[in-house]
Amino acid sequence: MGDRMKRFIEGEDRKQVTLLPECLDDFVVEDNPVRIIEAFVEELDLASLGFDGAIPSVTGRPSYHPAVLLKIYIYGYLNRVQSSRRLERECQRNVELMWLTGRLAPDFKTIADFRRDNGTGIRNVCRRFVMLCRELKLFSQALVAIDGSKFKAVNTRDRNFTEGKVDKRQKQIEESIQRYLTALETADRTQPAELEAKTTRLQDKIARLREQMRDLDQIKEQLKTQPDGQLSMTDPDARSMATSGKGSGMVGYNVQVAVDAKHHLIVAHEVTNSGSDRAQLSPMAKAARDAMGKTRLRAVADRGYYTGTQIKECADAGIAVMLPKPTHQRGTRDAATSILEQRLFAMPNEVTVHSQRPTTDKPMGA
Repeated sequence: MGDRMKRFIEGEDRKQVTLLPECLDDFVVEDNPVRIIEAFVEELDLASLGFDGAIPSVTGRPSYHPAVLLKIYIYGYLNRVQSSRRLERECQRNVELMWLTGRLAPDFKTIADFRRDNGTGIRNVCRRFVMLCRELKLFSQALVAIDGSKFKAVNTRDRNFTEGKVDKRQKQIEESIQRYLTALETADRTQPAELEAKTTRLQDKIARLREQMRDLDQIKEQLKTQPDGQLSMTDPDARSMATSGKGSGMVGYNVQVAVDAKHHLIVAHEVTNSGSDRAQLSPMAKAARDAMGKTRLRAVADRGYYTGTQIKECADAGIAVMLPKPTHQRGTRDAATSILEQRLFAMPNEVTVHSQRPTTDKPMGA
């Protein structure tokens, strides 16, 4: 067996003693991306960016410097490790994170609290990164693609309410109560030995259902104060929205992103709780233009962003948009959109609308 093992590449003996301790820096090659994270974060003024704890307090237990936690946060997202518990484990076993943090290993709660308490600071870091890209001349092409993605919230669909959902649930509860009341009447005609236990169980069920009815009545009152007629109990900002699958939906957020065409860098992003993209074209295009430092911009989007109002706002701001025209059923076109389209045909701005029916539609501005 020993002779055969020599025909394979052999590892080092785990008990091998070295004369000098190995340097952690030797395990991270010069072109490793973690060195970029290190250089970028070390140049940031975290206090001015709004991070808590950037200036240490005189008293109390020493805390982790926010730069250490920010490096962990950035590393996690670059490597698709988003769970705070997984990041805790990676800090203990991942050589790159050991190098990045100086062998520090914060627990998951510290990582999660940092993410929760420094939303403004993290957003400012994103802006600073975009500014760095501008300084490096990475946005040479004034062309961006805009799209949205749906992300689940911690709020389940059962904990999201509309007036229709509440009415439907209350009707189901009323039917259940009626069934239990009928069962109670039947129990009255059974043998006395069986009557007491069954009656108690049914009465308990009725009491719980009536308590649910009272809770739903309170939810219905809260719904009256909601502008969009929705109420999420676990994550108040999350909203129910349709997804691409037929008949499917989720409770979550619609994250809007503008990406530059050359290097695929995110230049602008915004988290919304609107299930539709129809009102997002102009705000995202303007945010991308400002972030890139351009006076004029071209933006590409899908047909979900098509509205006459949004197209006109982009044209007025010097932003040329290219997007496909949605297919409308007869009689469903919005009158305001039609009027705006007629005006846009006469505008000199480069507003291009691609259609699936080239024989009947022409590009705007032609």
